[in-house]
Amino acid sequence: MLKLINDMFWLWRGVRVFALVGESGTGKSFRAKLVAQKYGIDLIIDDGLLIQGDAIVAGKSAKREKLYMAAVKTALFHEKSHRDEVAKALQKLRWKKILLIGTSEKMVNKIAERLQILHPHKIIKIEDIASRQDIETAIQSRKVEGKHVIPVPAIEIKRSYPRIFYDSVRVFLQRNMGASVRTPKLYEKSVVRPEFAKRGRVAISESALSQMVIHCVDEFDDAIRIQKITVRSDSQGYRLTIVIELPYGTQLSGNIHNLQQYIIDNIERFTGILIEEVNLVIDRFKNK
Repeated sequence: MLKLINDMFWLWRGVRVFALVGESGTGKSFRAKLVAQKYGIDLIIDDGLLIQGDAIVAGKSAKREKLYMAAVKTALFHEKSHRDEVAKALQKLRWKKILLIGTSEKMVNKIAERLQILHPHKIIKIEDIASRQDIETAIQSRKVEGKHVIPVPAIEIKRSYPRIFYDSVRVFLQRNMGASVRTPKLYEKSVVRPEFAKRGRVAISESALSQMVIHCVDEFDDAIRIQKITVRSDSQGYRLTIVIELPYGTQLSGNIHNLQQYIIDNIERFTGILIEEVNLVIDRFKNK
């Protein structure tokens, strides 16, 4: 009911939500202002920050976190005080269009839900606005140098996050991704070196994730037995395949779907990582 009320509020205000999606390090933040200009977007949500024009107006940057997992949680507005601050700012500001930046559609949808705004009506993929060569160059730079971009001027980052500031880059926009621009504009972006980049990527181990799955299944229904758990991960999140043994007479349709959602909700809530997919495979039935 609350979501319906929120959706009606934003629809009444004429709000439209856009999303820019692509793998980590492919140059989304670098191109965010170009996308915003093309579609006349007022606000940008990027790695935990709410950005309006050249200013950070609310939130905290995931780039300041010392551990990768903590950075993921910040980008997803996992902490209540963080998401409440940004959600309140969104309600007070006057705007019509907002751009959410994330590594997958699931991520931007989750950000929208946590900030109590509409799901994106238009998804823009990084491959649609950047060449394969540009994307590969950006990925290589991230791997080798650990550099990240925040789409606001250097003075804003130096004031808010001086410890991670590295450099600034200026982009003189003459063409707006295929559309002509009457007045060329100079954009400045900040290059930062997050603490977690210096330590390397830290992700949850397969064994730890498997233990969480076992706990979730046992908590959901202790009659279900797990035979095997397979964990795969990519830039969009984790994909789990769980082979289970069920008692005879188990109602499959709704119960299995509920178990899938229970596993996803609990792991995402307690770790901040994204579970992109949970596949439950019934190996056999057993007598009660």
